Amino acid sequence: MNIRLKPEVEQAIREGRPVIALESTIISHGMPYPQNVETALQVEKIVRDHGGVPATIGIIDGVGVVGMSEEEIEEFGRRGQSIPKVSRRDLPVIFAEKSWGATTVATTMILAAKGGVEFFVTGGIGGVHRGAELTFDVSADLEELARTNVTVICAGAKAILDLEKTLEVLETKGVPVLGYQTEELPAFYTRTSGLKVDYALKDAADAAAIVRAKREFGLDGGILITNPIPEEYSMDPEEINRVIEEALEEMDKKGIKGKECTPFLLAKVAEITGGESLNSNIRLVFNNAAVGTEIAKEYFRKDYGRE
Repeated sequence: MNIRLKPEVEQAIREGRPVIALESTIISHGMPYPQNVETALQVEKIVRDHGGVPATIGIIDGVGVVGMSEEEIEEFGRRGQSIPKVSRRDLPVIFAEKSWGATTVATTMILAAKGGVEFFVTGGIGGVHRGAELTFDVSADLEELARTNVTVICAGAKAILDLEKTLEVLETKGVPVLGYQTEELPAFYTRTSGLKVDYALKDAADAAAIVRAKREFGLDGGILITNPIPEEYSMDPEEINRVIEEALEEMDKKGIKGKECTPFLLAKVAEITGGESLNSNIRLVFNNAAVGTEIAKEYFRKDYGRE
C-alpha cells in the first residue's frame, strides 16, 4: 500500500485519540516561502494546543505520507509550485512514477481515510466554478465528499466559486452541510453568503454526535462542517466580490483553465487586496484548526454518550 503513517499518528489512531488531517496544497501553492512553512507549522501547533495530533498529508517519492515531519514540510515549502497538485485521477501516475505531490482536499480525504483519520481541517473546499453551466468546471472535492468517510471542517467553499450551485451539488450527493454556530453558509473571506446550511450546530458536542450517528449507521460519504471566519478578520462582502470579478476577468483573458484556476484566482485576489485576503485566509485556517480539534476531541471522548 502506497501510504506511510507517522508513528505518532499511528499510535494516536490505535489509542482512539483525535488526529487532524491537514492538506499540503496550501503549503506548495497557497503562499510564498517561508510564510507557507511558518503557517503550516503554526496550524500544527494550534491542533496540539487544543489536544489533538496533527497529520499534514502529502506525497513524497510516490508514497502518501499521513503525518509529515517538520523537515518534510520545510522541503514542501521550498519546492513550492514545482510540486504538482494531485487529485484522485493523478494518484496512480504519481505513485507509479514515485513523484512528489501536493494533496488537494480530495486527495487529502482519500489518504486520510486510508490511514484511518476521520477529521480533516482546511481553509475552503473546491466546488462549482462560476460559469460551470458552460465549462462543466466542477471540483473533484464534491465527488470525494460524496464517497469518502471523512469529516471536513472549513470556512465554506472558496468565495471565487458559485456557492449556490455548489450547495445544490452537495445536496444531490447527499452530503450534510452543517454550520458551526451559524445558520448561514460562510463564504470563506466573509462570514455570510445569504445561503442557508442544512443544519446549525450548537457546539462541538453537537457536531461530534452527528458524525458519530452517520458512521454508526454505516452511511458512507463525508460531512461538511462550515465554520465562519472570525469577525475581526472578515472582509467586506461587496469589496471582495468586486475583487473576485476583476480576477475572473483577467483569468478569462489569459485563458487559464482547469486546476490552474483556483491558485491563479487566490493569488490575484491577494495581489489586488494588498495581501489582506491572504491574511484572512491564514486566520480562517487557524480558526478551523481550533474548532476542528475540539470537535474531534468530543468524538473520541471515552465517556461519550454516557453522561
